[in-house]
Amino acid sequence: MIKIEKITTPTVQQIAWDIRHEVFVIGQNCPKEIEYEFEEESIHFIAYFNNEPAGTTRIRQTENGYKLERFAVLEKFRGNGIGSALVAFLLNETIPFGKKIYLHAQLTAAPLYAKHNFKPEGENFWEADIEHVKMVYSKP
Repeated sequence: MIKIEKITTPTVQQIAWDIRHEVFVIGQNCPKEIEYEFEEESIHFIAYFNNEPAGTTRIRQTENGYKLERFAVLEKFRGNGIGSALVAFLLNETIPFGKKIYLHAQLTAAPLYAKHNFKPEGENFWEADIEHVKMVYSKP
């Protein structure tokens, strides 16, 4: 069972940062200084799978709208729909409608976001030595 909630305590925030550290800094070799930008201005969420911390994400408001960021699911929990549940949660319950919603997707994750009505926009680009594409949400 997947449960997602807004992070409201420093203890849970640290668990989310530990997940991101494992997925991005260790697993994908992303530099720490890039991984932990914009923490204070972001709203953070954690996903539990059978009551175990399994994934995390965050959103933040930018001059371009709401940016969904840092989707991370621990390797042992992948394939259980946690990433998709996080995307759906943010779209259905968190982000006010009427604002632009976008993200920078790693190319390998772009099909997941496409299933939630995100469309590629512009040229591919590189962040932390990983190819990305900007994707913008369009209401179905």
